[in-house]
Amino acid sequence: MTRPSRLARYGFADDGVRAADLVGPSGLRLWDTEAQAPAGAEAAELLTALSRAADPTLALRQLHRLVDAAGRAEARDNGGPVTGPGGEITTNAATDEIVAALAQDAGLRRRLIAVLGASSALGDHLVANPDDWRVLVTGKTGLPPNAEGGLEVDRVPSIPELRRAYRVSLLRIAAADLTGGRGLEPTMAALSRLADETLGAAYAIAVAGLPKEPSLAVVAMGKCGGNELNYVSDVDVIFVADSDEDLSAGTAVAARLIEICGQVAWPVDAALRPEGSRGPLVRTLASHQAYYRRWARTWEFQALLKARPAAGDRALGQQWIDDLAPLVWQAAERPEAVADVRDMRRKIIENVPANQVDREIKRGPGGLRDIEFAVQLLQLVHGRVDETLRSGGTLPALRALVAGGYVGREDGETLLRGYRFLRGVEHRLQLQQLRRTHTVPDDPDGLRWLAAALGYTAMPGRDAVGAFRSDWVGHAAQVRRLHIKLLYQPLLEAVARVPAEALRMTTESAGRRLKTLGFADPAGALRHLQALTGGVTRTSAIQRHLLPMLLQEFADAPEPDRGLLNYRTVSDKLGSTPWYLRLLRDGGPVALRLARVLGLSRYATDLLTRDPEALRLLADDAELQPRKRESLIDGFVAAAERHADNPVKAIAAIRALRRRELFRLACADILSRAEELAPAQPLDVDAIGIALSDVTDATLNAALAVARRAKPAPDGMRFAIIGMGRLGGYEMSYPSDADVLFVYDGADTGSAALAIAEELRRSLSAPAPDPELGIDADLRPEGRQGPLVRSLAAYQQYYARWSKVWEAQALLRARFVCGDESLGREFERLADPIRYPEGGLTREQVVEIRRIKARVEVERLPRNADPHTHTKLGRGGLSDVEWAVQLLQLLHAYAITGLQKTSTLEALDAAVKAKLVDKVDAAAMTAGWTLAAQVRNALTLVRGRPTDQLPRHGVELAGTVQLLGGGDPGEFVDRYLRLTRRSRAAMERVLDS
Repeated sequence: MTRPSRLARYGFADDGVRAADLVGPSGLRLWDTEAQAPAGAEAAELLTALSRAADPTLALRQLHRLVDAAGRAEARDNGGPVTGPGGEITTNAATDEIVAALAQDAGLRRRLIAVLGASSALGDHLVANPDDWRVLVTGKTGLPPNAEGGLEVDRVPSIPELRRAYRVSLLRIAAADLTGGRGLEPTMAALSRLADETLGAAYAIAVAGLPKEPSLAVVAMGKCGGNELNYVSDVDVIFVADSDEDLSAGTAVAARLIEICGQVAWPVDAALRPEGSRGPLVRTLASHQAYYRRWARTWEFQALLKARPAAGDRALGQQWIDDLAPLVWQAAERPEAVADVRDMRRKIIENVPANQVDREIKRGPGGLRDIEFAVQLLQLVHGRVDETLRSGGTLPALRALVAGGYVGREDGETLLRGYRFLRGVEHRLQLQQLRRTHTVPDDPDGLRWLAAALGYTAMPGRDAVGAFRSDWVGHAAQVRRLHIKLLYQPLLEAVARVPAEALRMTTESAGRRLKTLGFADPAGALRHLQALTGGVTRTSAIQRHLLPMLLQEFADAPEPDRGLLNYRTVSDKLGSTPWYLRLLRDGGPVALRLARVLGLSRYATDLLTRDPEALRLLADDAELQPRKRESLIDGFVAAAERHADNPVKAIAAIRALRRRELFRLACADILSRAEELAPAQPLDVDAIGIALSDVTDATLNAALAVARRAKPAPDGMRFAIIGMGRLGGYEMSYPSDADVLFVYDGADTGSAALAIAEELRRSLSAPAPDPELGIDADLRPEGRQGPLVRSLAAYQQYYARWSKVWEAQALLRARFVCGDESLGREFERLADPIRYPEGGLTREQVVEIRRIKARVEVERLPRNADPHTHTKLGRGGLSDVEWAVQLLQLLHAYAITGLQKTSTLEALDAAVKAKLVDKVDAAAMTAGWTLAAQVRNALTLVRGRPTDQLPRHGVELAGTVQLLGGGDPGEFVDRYLRLTRRSRAAMERVLDS
């Protein structure tokens, strides 16, 4: 007995036990039972080919049956007895020929094994017709057999001849498909051509012997008409007679054609004809015209999009199509047209059995029908004026919609990928039994077979079925999302495709549509659209292509009017530059990213209008990542040094660079939760805080160099800037000032140091087109009453004699930022014993911190502010968490060096590791602090100016929620209150412990 493990490695079921009989001496003779190895090199290649089949066991069993059938047929033809299939193969010339051909012809081996492993039905055909394997043999030129869908039959074949010719052609198509010899579209085209030729041959059989052939056209509809037929499907047709004289004979021919095709290949379905199955099978041209003009419903015009002459009198079929075309392209003007298409799609989903809806790749949500209905609706709507959209095939029509700007490039590519994937799954499912099915199996064996048939293999950490499921779910979700987006978008052609003159004639209707989009001032929006799309210039044409995409994005924002106004402002500034519209049109997600930025953020829009060329950053995910601190510092210094002789220009260059970096970070922040528009590496609030702090460091460093050149100091004077507060903790937000201390060293240099500090503050906060950077030195000794700058010795003397516990608390975030590094490090060492006091705090000092905290809550919270939703000073917000962490640092950092951090969350993590804080409390404070920081940033982005108060309602709340991932604003406020309440309770436990 063959050891199972040896054959099991080829993927055969039952650990290769059954395979041992099929490949052993009594079977295919591929396996040496004594050596427990392939019977030779050629046998090894054939076994390897079998192992690569979708179902190795099925492929082996089918190959065994084929060789056995060929051998028995050969013996029978040579006068031997008629025998049935048996367990042992008797070798003869026929069996030897097959085995030899498989050994010598690698292409045949690949094609035949692929078919046998993927389709039991085609395997059955080969067993019943054992000579047909030869149709897969590689040609003398080395080319594979023709798989274009042609029929090799006489002009008027018999029905059995037609049936066999159909199966032979189908066999070649399947072999080419399964071996990667062609893509999806050539396969669909070949299957459609095969259907055409089968209809034509059936038509020839049906009219043979008639005294006079009627003038009858067979018009292909549905997938066949669109040249996108699958392996097993009804072939939809409509029969058209030229005149009443042709009706009787034409009806007889049509009925006979349906009968023949049912015997040969597939059912012919004429239910798309006027009145469906209740109407006459054949109508005249005039009868069709009368019906479609008076009675046809929207779905019937939708079906005509795919009409194509297939057999019979093709000229008559084309005439029928041409006669009805004007009616097709007027159908979308019906008031109920769009609703009809949407309702039809809903009904299709509702009719799918509940236990299959999640596995239906054709009719279910996220299936092929989602793509087809979206494409066909857009064709009906936009194809009235754009003839490039009048294509019968889904994929050509989708590409035309993308090319015309009606569907975004990314959306179009996503739909193309989804369509190819879903049709690929459908093809493999149908090939297995040559049975009409669109349902993914739910049994493990069926799923394994399907995954293998689609080419999935096991990967580290995920098996083939898991990989298939992941792709399937992903494609279905994207298809469903885009189906909803496209099928349910408002009729944008009224404001994007119609010329401005016509648009002004329909102001009321267009304004009504804009109002449904959410525009508060439809008339104003129309004026913007007319300004953007008016005229016959290339710029206007591209704008007309872009606006269908952009308007929907603006409509999704809380203030659509502001988004459109912002877009017009940017377009007015950049419209004449050659790269602007080209970037929006061809730059992938740039246009939709810009729409999101302009629609949601006044802050980013203001930065962009001051520097429109910063738009280029949206084109590249790498540009939406923070630059490294060292790179920022070098770049800012280099920009300033280009104007070394002019301090004003040098500062202007520094502030311009800062503006560009702020825009980069704002866009990255806005887009990080924008699903498919998000950069490859989205940024969280911690990354934003570090990046903003790095930009501030670079700004201060370069500005200090300029200030020192503008205000020369005596030789030997050292000067440094110490970051405090959020700057020191790498927790800057968009509205944050730079909290700093100025320190110098050198005899008789105090006045020079003061001049440098004042010049620095003045230059960075002076009115200018670019955002100012406030320099806040209020955390210095004695606060605003104390000197702006102090020497290192003065700081040391003050802290040694006069410092209070709040000043030690403030020093917890002190870090060197720029200037003389040795001086900065000396200051940090000076601060260490103050902020990390030996032995921690006394009981009195702890009480003092609690007292100050209570006073801050009462005195510093703005009047009329809601303490529950104030992000900075409110309950459970930023300040609460920071005070709790800083108390722990003051108490324990002298002994636990991990607490010696300037970052709040890093210090909190260290406190957890040191078991100073319960993990649950730490998680609550982290969640509260993070959400408050996110909200604070989002509010600034939305409003364009700083605020710490989360509103309870209104467009600013809606915009903030949308920036932070969407959802119901009321639920978001509830979540904020819930998290900050937990954060507050945790803070109180820390302060009271």
